[in-house]
Amino acid sequence: MKTRAFISGCLGPELRLEDKAFFREQQPFGLILFARNMETPEQIFKLCADFREAVGREDAPVFVDQEGGRVQRFGAPHVPVYPAAGTLSRLYALDKMAAQRAAFLHALLIGLDLRRLGLSGNCVPCLDMPVPGASDVIGLRAYGSDATLVSEMGRAAMDGCLAAGVMPVMKHMPGHGRALVDSHLSLPEVGCSLEELEERDFVPFKSLNDCPMGMTAHIVFKTVDAHHPVTQSAHAIEQVIRQSIGFDGVLISDDITMKALGGDLKTRAEKIVAAGCDLVLHCNGELDEMQVVADAVPLVAGKCSERIDAAMARNTQVFDGDEMDLREEFDELCALAKRIDV
Repeated sequence: MKTRAFISGCLGPELRLEDKAFFREQQPFGLILFARNMETPEQIFKLCADFREAVGREDAPVFVDQEGGRVQRFGAPHVPVYPAAGTLSRLYALDKMAAQRAAFLHALLIGLDLRRLGLSGNCVPCLDMPVPGASDVIGLRAYGSDATLVSEMGRAAMDGCLAAGVMPVMKHMPGHGRALVDSHLSLPEVGCSLEELEERDFVPFKSLNDCPMGMTAHIVFKTVDAHHPVTQSAHAIEQVIRQSIGFDGVLISDDITMKALGGDLKTRAEKIVAAGCDLVLHCNGELDEMQVVADAVPLVAGKCSERIDAAMARNTQVFDGDEMDLREEFDELCALAKRIDV
């Protein structure tokens, strides 16, 4: 069945008749959920099942941003509340292997929670590296500011997702750490040299260039393309993400409704597709906006289809370990991290 090159949100905890009709007709590649969509495990599982029934694809992916810390869409009492990725990195100076194990377990255990809820994708790891004075939109969502540390912790998290049978989506390519403003609210511009970016900011993404999926940053890098944010820059996507970083996975735009992007919704979507993103992400669940996006994006075909098939083929792991033992191990590592002075 032909799918259309976008990922959609939905408005509430259940699909309305008009939502189901839209999904049936327009065939978005996947769905993304937010806190407004998540009330109980049973309700979430049914929501995921109803979406898959509407599009007629049992393997249609359902994504979420379940990072831990302040970006956790669903939590207690239904699933554990997890620490932010950055807190795990306290272990790194003491024991690199323990830190990487913590990052692996963090992603694995969150992934197991998500699988039980019916979800199949998590927008992690966050490989951005904040600089002093940067917007706090990233903060402790990042593993840190050292390229080697972030690369190693990110690799462990990616492996943890895949071990749980959950699709990882690394973000925000090719780096959001230098943004001085929140791209949800306005367009960040970064003026440092391309050499600086290649030596630091791009390194974790290059280290994880085999990740099945990645998400773009709504940021203008002046030395790459002074006129367009990466999400809408053919030059940035082809020369930096595809060639310099070497990423050939599925490239997803960050949310198209963020204020960093200018113009009407149709123009935004068309620019994103023309720049080389495989999938356009639209999150708010407003049906009239969803229709505009659906009309503006193509059917999945060609290289985009090949990338999607390759990514989906990697997301087939069925976890068969002792989850209780792993949760105890993770709790011990978290307790050790809390005792480390920073």
